[in-house]
Amino acid sequence: MKGQKIPEIYFGGDYNPDQWDEATIRKDMEYFKLCHINFVTLPVFSWAKLEPEEGVYDFFWLDKILEILWENRIYVCLATSTAAQPEWMSKKYPEILPVDRNGMKRSHGMRNFYCVNSEKYRERAAALAGQMAMRYKDYPGLAAWHVANEYSTFCHCGNCEKKFRLWLKKKYGSTEELNRRWNTAFWGRTVYDFDTIMLPTERNDDDRFFPAKQLDYQRFVTDTTEECFLNEAQVLRSITPDIPVFSNISGFIKNLNQFQLTRHMDIVGWDNYPSPKDDPAIPALKHDIMRGLKEGASYMVAEQSPNQQNWQPYNKLKRPGEIRLLAYQGIAHGADSSLYFQMRQSIGGQEKFHGAVISHSGSNDTRIFREFERLGSELHGLGNQILDARTKADVGILFDWDNWWALELCSGPTRDMDYLRQVVHYYRPFYRQNIAVDIVKFSSALDSYQIIVAPLAYMMKDGFAQRLTEFVKNGGTLVGTYMTGLADETDRCRFGAYPGPLREVFGLWIEETDALYPEESNQIIMKTEDGRESSYSCGFLCDRIRLEGAKAMGTYGSDFYAGEPCITVNSFGKGTAYYLGTQPDSAFLHDFICEICRKKEISPVLQVPEGVEAASRENEKGKFYFILNHTTEKKQVTLPEGDWEILVGKLGDERKVILTARDAAVLKKRRK
Repeated sequence: MKGQKIPEIYFGGDYNPDQWDEATIRKDMEYFKLCHINFVTLPVFSWAKLEPEEGVYDFFWLDKILEILWENRIYVCLATSTAAQPEWMSKKYPEILPVDRNGMKRSHGMRNFYCVNSEKYRERAAALAGQMAMRYKDYPGLAAWHVANEYSTFCHCGNCEKKFRLWLKKKYGSTEELNRRWNTAFWGRTVYDFDTIMLPTERNDDDRFFPAKQLDYQRFVTDTTEECFLNEAQVLRSITPDIPVFSNISGFIKNLNQFQLTRHMDIVGWDNYPSPKDDPAIPALKHDIMRGLKEGASYMVAEQSPNQQNWQPYNKLKRPGEIRLLAYQGIAHGADSSLYFQMRQSIGGQEKFHGAVISHSGSNDTRIFREFERLGSELHGLGNQILDARTKADVGILFDWDNWWALELCSGPTRDMDYLRQVVHYYRPFYRQNIAVDIVKFSSALDSYQIIVAPLAYMMKDGFAQRLTEFVKNGGTLVGTYMTGLADETDRCRFGAYPGPLREVFGLWIEETDALYPEESNQIIMKTEDGRESSYSCGFLCDRIRLEGAKAMGTYGSDFYAGEPCITVNSFGKGTAYYLGTQPDSAFLHDFICEICRKKEISPVLQVPEGVEAASRENEKGKFYFILNHTTEKKQVTLPEGDWEILVGKLGDERKVILTARDAAVLKKRRK
């Protein structure tokens, strides 16, 4: 990870010692040492304490805490505290407070309740960042700067509206071009003056049915949030150029285009809070997305829960072994940290019942504390071996925020459109077969992959179709699906049949698409060359496909389009393009993915039992394997021939790794 100061995995997390007296803080240091905690983040929400009145700063209390931390050689991710402005600021400069979609001015008191376009907010935030950087630039324990917290505020104030108009004018140049790109002739929406454009809100009924405008608004929010981050980051970098700067990404990642937002961050950091009901493939996919934001570089798990959350509908305790299992899953997918919210349980407030390493009991004789002692000892024992190790994947899954927003803004073909859920559906069969996957931008080079999966590639950005065409022409295998090639970057449908510029690659065109009710399904009838027949279930959407060189691999089993193709294959150049015209069930995808991987000679990371995840990372020190048992049963994995070293876990006779319930093992395969 860029700028990593400690020669081992960062282990620790959010610490709020301004709640405690010095005796408690010093007791915490004893506990931290027992757990090998080496890294804490603070003070994320302390602006009011750091600047109690405008231009008057108080750092004495923070100086003392930092002194104690460095006495104990605990490194610090220093937060600029700008996620929650002081009350005096909201009162003196009410323009800082955001306006919601209903046109209501929000009151002071909630975190992240500020307008990212407020010049006064930016002025005061930059001033605080500068004061902190000057004061702590020589602090030996400073390992990173943490700006704001979980950016996600959408504001609909008059200032944002003015900036949106300027943003549109810069993007389109003229109202004529904006009208063309937004297709305002439909429903008589013609714009004559940029100054008449309003933000999409609940006040403007028409905007709920204006996806092109809403899409640009979401892009605008990302752009201006990026400006807000850089407002502080540039100050910090001018004073401490060698210290990495980042902001943590909320686990709800849809609101902002993270590919764009993180391009000016030195580290990708995200907050991993899976639901207890989540399939392990869901956090695994999100980890892979985070790794993909910086083209495969290691990243930071900035927060996860040491025990129960307080904000989910039902806040289940972490089961024995679950904390350790989730930690190793993150590291297995590319994280060089395992950080938590929070170190000591808060004394009051909204998150007082959120789990912590040190609970309200203040005792180290708890189940959770003992699990952290074990995990910390193991991570400390790994040292720097795994740092900056990368995942090598022969499979890429394409992912895009503009595509996500545009698909879900569509009126039709189905109300159940959920892009992330769709991507998970096509990610899961690779995950369950332990085949490494990279999450790939629409703009990324594809030549390092053998298989590219493009779920619902609705939006054809400039150069995107050409890259996919060249990929297949040069011998790659492409898997496309329904809702491919329908629109351009401003959400205008393309004249000519879908899948638009990929029509020749797939060797077909789509005549029409049927949307199925949730309770409806169809069948995929597959026939082998020797005439044997098998059947799978399908649903969601059903394309009626017209072949233009492609061959039908599967046909629909019912409805008026029974017998028509739904799964096709086309040879194009040296490669192969498969088209899935309907959403197949998990059984089909398992068999299909097995077959296309077999043809490309892509193997699982390791052969493991069902319910066990295997992943690997590699650097100059060797290749590291992670084996994670997501079940509540004992499992056993037999390693292939080779010179294996067990770093974490139990190795039995004859190269057998023994895993208890929710257990994890880390191994290193020595090079010959």
